[in-house]
Amino acid sequence: MPTTQKLQDFTQQVRRDILRMVHAVNSGHPGGSLGCAEFITCLYQEVMEYSTDFTMDGKKEDLFFLSNGHISPVFYSVLAHSGFFPVSELATFRLLDSRLQGHPTTHEGLPGVRIASGSLGQGMSVALGAAQAKKLNGDSKLVYTLHGDGELQEGQNWEAIMYASGKKVDNLIATIDLNGKQIDGSTEEVLPMGSIKAKFEAFGWDVLEVKKGNDIEAILAGLAKAKSLTGKGKPVCILLYTEMGNGVDFMMHTHAWHGKAPSDAQLENALAQNPITLGDY
Repeated sequence: MPTTQKLQDFTQQVRRDILRMVHAVNSGHPGGSLGCAEFITCLYQEVMEYSTDFTMDGKKEDLFFLSNGHISPVFYSVLAHSGFFPVSELATFRLLDSRLQGHPTTHEGLPGVRIASGSLGQGMSVALGAAQAKKLNGDSKLVYTLHGDGELQEGQNWEAIMYASGKKVDNLIATIDLNGKQIDGSTEEVLPMGSIKAKFEAFGWDVLEVKKGNDIEAILAGLAKAKSLTGKGKPVCILLYTEMGNGVDFMMHTHAWHGKAPSDAQLENALAQNPITLGDY
């Protein structure tokens, strides 16, 4: 079991990777990636049970589906540092013929990626299929998903959310990244959604909240609680309150860095706030 400090060091290196990857090609989505760095680190370094001898079906393994695929930099970094592919491959992010496209895809055969994502609103549906397949196969492992809060403005989510509870898909833990921001502004300005907690509860889910969504210990406690609720007839939702751009002071408290790369000077500033821990690619 990694210590909290080791998880924090891992997260800090992931932040460096995100910043350098996006800067190198002047393209990508650093804001949400930075905001979810602690969460995805905890999933892959502490919570999920999986093999890096990657297969698409993932039998007898916990599975993760990234629905908001535009935050691919954080996903790629965590996968690489977890042993799915060489860390050096992060240098190919968004380049022609790279396996690390701006949104994760499957036809390049990148280990760790089971669905093409980034067309928002579809991850929940795919995860439901995987979760039900596990039930049919007598597989006791769990399916985890991550979604953006702005993504919930897409209608297909709610069909899937209704189906999950109606069919008692209780081996699914869906996490909503509640940073309150999307590409055009705050979620409240773009399309108010009211109480997301009340909505999920009305759809028959067990819902818990992690108020400190960038705190390692709070995330681990929330995931442990969520896991304890599985197998009881209801799907489980974690509302994860994060800060977009977390770990880089000038990227926080604004939606401006949803999909914008830092300049040379901004990169230098951001990296100074996140010194090397595991080693740069």
